[in-house]
This record gives sequence, structure tokens and C-alpha cells, in this order.
Amino acid sequence: MKLSIIAIGKPGRGPEAALADDYARRATLAGKALGLGPLELIDLDPRKPGKAPEAELILAAAEGAHLIACDERGKTFSSRAFADHVAELRDRGERRVVFAIGGADGLDARLRDAAASTLAFGPQTWPHALARAMLAEQLYRAVTILAGSPYHRD
Repeated sequence: MKLSIIAIGKPGRGPEAALADDYARRATLAGKALGLGPLELIDLDPRKPGKAPEAELILAAAEGAHLIACDERGKTFSSRAFADHVAELRDRGERRVVFAIGGADGLDARLRDAAASTLAFGPQTWPHALARAMLAEQLYRAVTILAGSPYHRD
């Protein structure tokens, strides 16, 4: 099952971008044996400002995939429960799962409504580049949990 993080905006070349790239690479390598991956990072740069044009871009890039909207009002998971959710999606035959991260103003309601589910890292608002890195790390952690690796400790 392919995994994608689709985010609005460019992460630049800062430490958050390097961290997200590193965790995506790790998740891709560790996930092969489990039927998970690659984990791709897709950054979209809308030509028009606003949540609606951003939603159109994300929905087009996620077409045919199981879409999970990253939103502060979304569902929170423990790391183990998140790993179980990823495994459940894989086991029921999802071919691609896309996690959507909106721009500075968040996600358009239309995109949230189109998503199969939502995911939150708590009620706080996180910087775009940091949310991207945190999600990549949690996907790597999910893969290592499913593989029985000692990376995650309860």
C-alpha cells in the first residue's frame, strides 16, 4: 500500500524538511517487507490563494486514494492504535492512503467532508513544515511497530 503525505506549500531546505525526508526514506525501507510504501512527500503550490483552490489541488492529487485529512478537530490515536489503523487499511485492500495537510488557513470543509477520516496531533495548531515531519515520523513509527522493531517503546 502506497503512503503519501500531500501538503500545501514548499517546506524549504530547513531542518524540518530534512527530518521529513529522512523519516520518509526510513519508512519506505522498513515498510517494503510489510507491503507498506513507498512513503512519498508531495508538496503542492496553488496558483490561487485560499482554502478552496488548495482543496481542489489536494483532491486531484489524491484521486482514487483513501484520503485522511490532518485537522486539529480530527481523531487522535496512540502510536500503536495508529499503526493498527494503517495495518487495517492495508489488510482491507487499500492501494494508496493519502494524508492531507492544508495551508496556513487549514483545510477547506469540502476536503474534510471528502476525506474518509481525519487525524489530529492534538488540539494545537502546528507549523506546516513541522506537521509534515511529525506525520512522516509517525508513519515510520507505525511501520516499525508493525515490524516488531524496538524503535517504539511503550
